[in-house]
Amino acid sequence: MARTYSDALLADGPLLFVSGQVPVAPDGDVAGDAGGQTRQIFRNMEAVLARHGADLTHVVKLTYYLRHITDLDEFRSALLDSLPGDHRPAATLVEVSGLVDPRFHVEIDAVACLPRERA
Repeated sequence: MARTYSDALLADGPLLFVSGQVPVAPDGDVAGDAGGQTRQIFRNMEAVLARHGADLTHVVKLTYYLRHITDLDEFRSALLDSLPGDHRPAATLVEVSGLVDPRFHVEIDAVACLPRERA
């Protein structure tokens, strides 16, 4: 199984805390499955990071919230599709009893280390 996280990353720069991202597309659509939702969340996260001069390679920590641990394989596959190259932030994954909208299967928050020239 491909590794989806690092045991630890050392950050050297200003930190950006990205609030929990949910799987809502700009047009308001919500994908039906955990894989599609994970991909949408990372598209949303990329937009947030870009507004601060960063991208997914600057993410040093991710926290994943899954409503159903049975979605884990689908989630991991989408995660590997979404993370750039071999970049694997430190991570925590928890199963939760619910999220703010019953259509949501996944929510993800992040900590990114901004490039010093953008801070």
